[in-house]
Amino acid sequence: MDGLTRNFDPDGSDLAAADQPVRESARSLIIIPAREGSLRFPGKPMAMLTARSGQSRSLIEWVWRAATAAADPADVVVATDSARIADAVAAFGGAAVMTSPDARNGTERCAEAYARLGHQADLVVNLQGDNPLVPPHYIAALVGAFADPLVQVATPYVRCDTAMSAQLRADYARGRIGGTCVVARGDGTALYFSKAPIPHGAPLLDLHIGLYAYRPSALAAYAALAPAALEEQEGLEQLRLLEAGLPVHLVKVDLPEGGLWEVNNPEDVPLVEALL
Repeated sequence: MDGLTRNFDPDGSDLAAADQPVRESARSLIIIPAREGSLRFPGKPMAMLTARSGQSRSLIEWVWRAATAAADPADVVVATDSARIADAVAAFGGAAVMTSPDARNGTERCAEAYARLGHQADLVVNLQGDNPLVPPHYIAALVGAFADPLVQVATPYVRCDTAMSAQLRADYARGRIGGTCVVARGDGTALYFSKAPIPHGAPLLDLHIGLYAYRPSALAAYAALAPAALEEQEGLEQLRLLEAGLPVHLVKVDLPEGGLWEVNNPEDVPLVEALL
């Protein structure tokens, strides 16, 4: 297993330097952060979802299966602070690592899990535990972005169609968070993320996908940063990077037929079940 050819200081001071391109044979470790204490949906990872085929599985198992459709199961691990979730993962054949209940978000939990595991991967992929509909080619596209040696963090987005843009605006108007929007800079990095439908007046919105890839040095740098004011106000962990001046590269992917929804609220379950 080959590691990175260059290491960076954990305080992030060296992140502007160029790294080596990620090779086609590079290993990616997919970590799925999952906690039971969601404020909007307590116990969410263990919620049962039924596919159109009639097969019922917990949300965390659906997400694990989405990850293993894109990677060797040996390169997929669930990071959790819940023994109940860890036991459920073991029961369906997955691997889990216990992490602290003090992790403030999924990226911090991924950083802790990666350090505990002692693995040497070229990239760490954070597949959030509420996103069972992520197609395998999204992960492949994200990993492919690291052929550019300047990319340290990358995340995908889709250009919503008219119907999905309208749905996001309607959800927001009702006080229900249906997704996170992103606005890009001209160089393809993120200018801002928000749970509001931004930019105001745009006919079509760009929907951020709950999926990140990091070089291990960038993941460690994130965990070493203090939480940022915008991060806490929006409730979006990726804003910690932007407020620190660290670029987040955006990878455009196609919107799947029927749309793409995360399980943010109990009301999202039937939307996701209709697409499973």
